[in-house]
Amino acid sequence: MRRVYAPHLPGTPILRLEHINLRYESGAALDDITFEVHTGERIAVIGPNGAGKSTLFKIIAGVLSPTSGEIHVYGGEPGAHVCIAYVPQRSQVDWNFPVTVADVVMMGRVGQLGLLRWPKASDWEKVYAALDVVHLRHLAKRQIRQLSGGQQQRMFIARALAQEAQLMLMDEPLTGLDVHSQEEVFAILDTLKEQNVTVLVALHDLKMAAERFDRIILLNRRIVAMGRPTEVFTTENLLEAYGGHVHLVYDEDKTLAVSDTCCGEGEEVH
Repeated sequence: MRRVYAPHLPGTPILRLEHINLRYESGAALDDITFEVHTGERIAVIGPNGAGKSTLFKIIAGVLSPTSGEIHVYGGEPGAHVCIAYVPQRSQVDWNFPVTVADVVMMGRVGQLGLLRWPKASDWEKVYAALDVVHLRHLAKRQIRQLSGGQQQRMFIARALAQEAQLMLMDEPLTGLDVHSQEEVFAILDTLKEQNVTVLVALHDLKMAAERFDRIILLNRRIVAMGRPTEVFTTENLLEAYGGHVHLVYDEDKTLAVSDTCCGEGEEVH
């Protein structure tokens, strides 16, 4: 079945979650999650391992259903929108699968085409236009296992661009990338921001979150804090989210640097 764009109702947030809960027999994965996101925002979702970041993204994308609560994307149900793109963690991908870069990016067109229709010339034009944005056109025919980590991440961003997504959910896209590759990803995110594309990014690097994002969601199965970095990054909030496994440092430019590694014996949180 072909999915279509659902219209964005004027004056409504692009994304709204109301009292979202997800519970398993072992306990709560997400607890009473409520927040709104507006068009063009770039938001970092941070928290310790097991905080529910990936689970939250999958609920927004319509992959998982919450136990209770409501979620609205463009004022409608999340599964109705081809405009949502989920960019997975690279560790979740079978990189030995025999497909090319162009094949993966074309997968972003499936929601427009339906499963049984062949791509048209216009679809391939969108694929190559997306590859141009992420500077991978020259690797279009390369097998995905032959890409570097940074190229793999840019390929998935291209897939989201080919999908014409207006809401991107990026699950730890910077993990394992060197500084140069991280800057390439941020250059693409800056371009998306200019185009009013809304982006939520799950991160572990709290210093980067403080410096490169409009707002931050501090998550540990529930929202501990949400707002601008100066509002979220308080000792009280970080202690609550990380259970004391945090160390605050200010560099010469007064930029907050945070480590979420466990404090050693005898160390204190400052």
